[in-house]
Amino acid sequence: MTKQELLKRTKSYALRVIKAVRALPGDGVAEVLGRQLLRAGTSVGANYRAACRAKSPADFINKLKIVEEECDESLYWMELLVESGLLPLGRLEALMREGEEILSIAVAAIRTTRARRTS
Repeated sequence: MTKQELLKRTKSYALRVIKAVRALPGDGVAEVLGRQLLRAGTSVGANYRAACRAKSPADFINKLKIVEEECDESLYWMELLVESGLLPLGRLEALMREGEEILSIAVAAIRTTRARRTS
């Protein structure tokens, strides 16, 4: 996957997170969880974009670690939304799968970059 493809993919992920949050009911719990999901889910693309402008391999790894953390956190909020009954699994299943794939890509990129630095 190219840098440009992943930039598009992470932005698309953020847009899908926005749509999911908009689908939440208007109660207080949904608002709190939705705000957390919105923050973490949109942060994935923003931080990957920052990683693409890293000044060094160490900076790249540090920024990708933020992508990893925010992506994992967004998955956590989606799990809570489903398990609390605020959104059905069918509404978030594809988005969660995409989050897991982006997370795997970030982890693999971190490992690859670390391996290249030590060889």
